[in-house]
Amino acid sequence: MANEPEFRKILLYLNGSEESFLALRYALSLAELTGGELSGVYVVDEKTLAELTKAKVFVEKEEQEYEQDLINDGKKFLRFLEKQAAKRNIKVSTYLLRGIVHEEVVKKAQELGADLLVMGELEEALSRKDSFYDEEERIFREAPCPVLVVKE
Repeated sequence: MANEPEFRKILLYLNGSEESFLALRYALSLAELTGGELSGVYVVDEKTLAELTKAKVFVEKEEQEYEQDLINDGKKFLRFLEKQAAKRNIKVSTYLLRGIVHEEVVKKAQELGADLLVMGELEEALSRKDSFYDEEERIFREAPCPVLVVKE
């Protein structure tokens, strides 16, 4: 069949959810099948941190502690990806980013020239308004490449 898609550069979005770990397994399998390069990205959500502090849910010290927890979680998730990729002899690059989640993921997909973005299942939006503000939904809609949403 002519013009079949080639997934040479696969980007995996990890957020620590159960759904993103399922997506991780699929991304590893795809990279193994295609011989493609795999990259994983985790984003520390600075927008939400700022909103929680502004809404006085956190005082500044709590925000810093929570941010450090998110950074540590991101490192842990990305190390897990690296270990799983090493077991399968898959080349992997990982990126721990900070900022607005959907913007950082879309920007990284563009920078890498990703052929495919793999992510976990989207949460069901309770309203149309919610779907416009959900970070995963925005990643799905704004990605510069095909998106594989892995469902249970």
